[in-house]
Amino acid sequence: MTQTNTLEQQAISSATGARIAAPVAPAAPASIPALITSDAQALARARELAQDFSLNDRLRDRDRLLPWAEVEQYSASGLWGITVPREYGGAGVSSWTLSQIIALVSAADGSLGHIPQNHFYALEVLRVGGTEAQKRFFYDRVLKGDRFGNALAEIGHKDYKRRTTLTRENGQHVVTGKKFYCTGALFSHWIPVLAVAQEGADETSYLIFIPRTAAGVDITDDWDGFGQRVTGSGSVQFDHVVIDPEWILPFKASFDTPTTIGPFAQIIHCAIDVGIGHGALQATLPYLRQHARPWIDANVERATDDPLLLQQVGDVHVRLRAADALIRRAARLVDAAQRNPDANSVAEASVAVAEAKVLSTSAGLLAASKLFELAGTAATDASHGFDRYWRNVRTHTLHDPVRWKYHAIGNYALNGKKPPRHGAI
Repeated sequence: MTQTNTLEQQAISSATGARIAAPVAPAAPASIPALITSDAQALARARELAQDFSLNDRLRDRDRLLPWAEVEQYSASGLWGITVPREYGGAGVSSWTLSQIIALVSAADGSLGHIPQNHFYALEVLRVGGTEAQKRFFYDRVLKGDRFGNALAEIGHKDYKRRTTLTRENGQHVVTGKKFYCTGALFSHWIPVLAVAQEGADETSYLIFIPRTAAGVDITDDWDGFGQRVTGSGSVQFDHVVIDPEWILPFKASFDTPTTIGPFAQIIHCAIDVGIGHGALQATLPYLRQHARPWIDANVERATDDPLLLQQVGDVHVRLRAADALIRRAARLVDAAQRNPDANSVAEASVAVAEAKVLSTSAGLLAASKLFELAGTAATDASHGFDRYWRNVRTHTLHDPVRWKYHAIGNYALNGKKPPRHGAI
């Protein structure tokens, strides 16, 4: 691989001079997943799973019970392999189908909806920048049940510079550093890691697939956010982890030309937010029918006949449906840009996804907040666990600042300025 040849030209020796072990292969998955062959089959399976996942999501959130069994059930269903292209044995589903599936699961359990986001993101990076050998290897692993987590973000500094490094030590490729917000890493077989390598006077970045079981990998379940509590979004330490050069994919180079990595990643975030919003509305409606009472000035016997309450429910419903529509439109443009990526098609897809992100954020937050406003004080009782919807959507919508989505949209509409190419737009 070209990127490996560049790295091999480095003459960086180990600081300790110690002998480094060989790369470690990942552990085998618990089972071989079912094979999904169509969009319709994928959606049907997601609907079944969403029903199962909704049964105990309140208890998982309340007691912070990590969803080990549910993640196994989720990946065993075959849904984690649905974006593998058809020519490699997968279903190659559309971005709209994937978005619907993520939304369905997120409505049932926001954490479970979020956990595979970076799995699909890594598959898109692989599709865009992987060699033919890498695609065949990793696509096959995914179809056999391997799950990807992530180790992209770092904390402790006010810049966005990555300090996790890829170096050459005693003739081997070595990754060293610490990551946080590593959603899904706890449940993964591979952890795609964003690392930088010094190549002459320049520094470039790579996405490196590292087995979760590799020597020197230490995962800490220290995520303590008030929402998305069971996503496994803690920290991962890499202490001189030896990796196979065939696990290295270009990352920076994948953004030097127009690609769909950014809008593809962002449309999944849209689906999570709108899905949690739908879950909040689904929880609101039966509560209003069975428990809520109308305001005294409405002069009606049932809350379901309160005219101002009806207006508010209608507003939430419309905004969620509008977000769905924008996601669907954006998904068509993402698919079109995947087929024919150029500066214009990728910019159009990115802006469309940004528009969907603006509305999915506001609609999700509105639905989760209106649950309490319309249901009344009794709905705040901890036994209902209704606060999980607001906590989850508020936490997840902080992933990327919506204020910059407005900026990108406005600059494109007014000045024809194409948005920047990175994973957050």
